[in-house]
Amino acid sequence: MTAPSSLRQAVSALEIPRTRLLAAVLAALATLGSAFALAAVAAYLVTRAWTMPPVLDLTVAVVAVRALGVSRGAFRWLERMLTHDVALRGVVSLRTNLFTALAARTDDALTRLRRGDLLARLGDDAQELGDHVITALVPALVSVVMAVAVLATFAPLSLSAAAVMLAALVLAGVLAPLAAHRAARIAEQAVLTTRAGLSAQTLEILDDATSLRLEGRLDGSLAQLRQRQTEHDAAIDRAAVPAAVASAAVPLTMVLAVTGSLLAAGTLWASGGASAGQIGVLLLLPLSSFEAATALPAAAAQHARSRAAAERLAELVGEAPARPAGPAPERPAAAGLRAVDLTAGWTAEAPRVRGLDLDLPPGSRVAVIGASGSGKSTLLATLAGLLEPLAGHVALDGRDLTALEPAGVRAGVTMFAEDAHIFATTVRENLKVVRGDLGDEEIRAALAAVGLVDWVAALPHGLDTMLGPDGTTISGGERRRLLLARAVVRRGPVLLLDEPTEHLDTAQGDLLLAALLDPEDSSLIPARSTVVVVTHRIEAIPAGTSILRLEDFR
Repeated sequence: MTAPSSLRQAVSALEIPRTRLLAAVLAALATLGSAFALAAVAAYLVTRAWTMPPVLDLTVAVVAVRALGVSRGAFRWLERMLTHDVALRGVVSLRTNLFTALAARTDDALTRLRRGDLLARLGDDAQELGDHVITALVPALVSVVMAVAVLATFAPLSLSAAAVMLAALVLAGVLAPLAAHRAARIAEQAVLTTRAGLSAQTLEILDDATSLRLEGRLDGSLAQLRQRQTEHDAAIDRAAVPAAVASAAVPLTMVLAVTGSLLAAGTLWASGGASAGQIGVLLLLPLSSFEAATALPAAAAQHARSRAAAERLAELVGEAPARPAGPAPERPAAAGLRAVDLTAGWTAEAPRVRGLDLDLPPGSRVAVIGASGSGKSTLLATLAGLLEPLAGHVALDGRDLTALEPAGVRAGVTMFAEDAHIFATTVRENLKVVRGDLGDEEIRAALAAVGLVDWVAALPHGLDTMLGPDGTTISGGERRRLLLARAVVRRGPVLLLDEPTEHLDTAQGDLLLAALLDPEDSSLIPARSTVVVVTHRIEAIPAGTSILRLEDFR
């Protein structure tokens, strides 16, 4: 996808109604039109008054100056309200469309993005497209109309002044924006390689500061962060020269326009071909003729930033997936999972698991253990089809996951991540997110199975109690149990659980772990389901349970 088409698609994803955009442009035109007319009338009034006409001859001009001064402020307020309303509505629509497109992705490109990079794209890049409306789109449209209005005003007074004004406007509308666009492109191309790394490094330090300090790696991480910040600043500094040209271009073209008007006014005054009021307009109006043009460098720079942001968002969204031809696949009652010569990791340069062979027939129970960072969560994501293997393959009932439709993979394999999201909705809806057909009896049974029945009974509205964003209104143990209750109601053929008993007290956590891994215990998971549990509680693993030690596959 080319950059222009990426930008066009991103702008269309803003879903801006043309009527709202037209209203914003008209308000901006009214603002600059009032300012331009105010300058023209004020110039006429000052020079006409110099000839000392009767006071009544100046009354209309005086009233017009007052009216235009008031209208300029009123239209400016209206313009800001309308343009920001359009931009903010557009950003909401864009982010909605982005999340919809991301949810439809079937490959693992999104999974492999670092969280800092993903946040930068969904946050900063989406905002750049909103700013595109305010800083680039509306000012560009307004500048074209205002240039025509300026030339139409100067042409009846002096064709030579109008010709010089045309040349000045062309220079201001071309040279300055090109330089600004160049500066922004240099900055964006360089920042593209530094901003994501800086954001990701910052988030990693904030998230893992305690463990980094304990491992003695915090100082090194901070030094690397300072180095990334230096590289980021240097990338921005490289754009300083074209940015300086863009800043100086419009004032220089204004000097050209004023000089041309001054020469034309002198010729007309010497020949008696214009009145004092007309001479005043010729002399003073050029200073107010470039207000629209002064916004063009910023518009060009914003266009460059928006285009780069659109490219990154297009890369994030990827190609639209093909719709499956048939109905959604039925979930099998049981399924086996097999990994053959599996190498898993986030990058080919740093695989976490190498050469793993794993055969899990229906009803298997396996505990995965390993040190922090050994690849336990990475392995689960690969077995779930969320992360493509670096080598080898994973098969569900004998069929490679990559050959199955995404819906078929999801019907067979379900992963419950350690940091799964708790939604800002009711307790009931936080369980129905995995199965929309759940009834209250089944929900209460699942909550009782994980030890949350007393907690729900104590809530002010029971199952209808609203939870805070990402579980901020509940404890870590309650959050874990609620996530485990999702796995219980899911009752899928293959369940992959990442540290399901973390943050629970030792006794209760060990009981739950035993229930998950004991094939004879169906209180939580049906006996026919295949269950893989990541845990650090080796002593709580039931006797006879298969244990996968990831240290053996490094």
